Amino acid sequence: MRTSSRPFFTAGLGMAAITIAVLATYASPAGAAPPTLGPCDSGQLCLWGKEAFKGERRTHELATTDIDSCVALPAGTAAAALANRTGRPVTTYQSATCEETGEFETYPGSGTWVPRSPYQVRAFKIWEN
Repeated sequence: MRTSSRPFFTAGLGMAAITIAVLATYASPAGAAPPTLGPCDSGQLCLWGKEAFKGERRTHELATTDIDSCVALPAGTAAAALANRTGRPVTTYQSATCEETGEFETYPGSGTWVPRSPYQVRAFKIWEN
């Protein structure tokens, strides 16, 4: 007597197709597009006041920023999105005085875009390397 595994194979393919369809639905909600990268020229650190590269944009360059020094944003302001194109690592701080007791994160300088910082950025340091 010969048994056939074809029904199990067909059922397995059906389940795989359903799984892929469900995962695709959750992975990319209808109408949701990835955020457009904010404009930031080579050699700049760009900071936006609102998430998704919206709001006022502030730019900083190596020529006008001291390396390894804490640079506070103007009092009462903060950044919610950033792009690092300085070619050097940049650490952003929740603290306006670059204290490490609050949140902080270092981003590589090879072209990093962060549409939503995990905290309000109030200061930064550009590192030598």
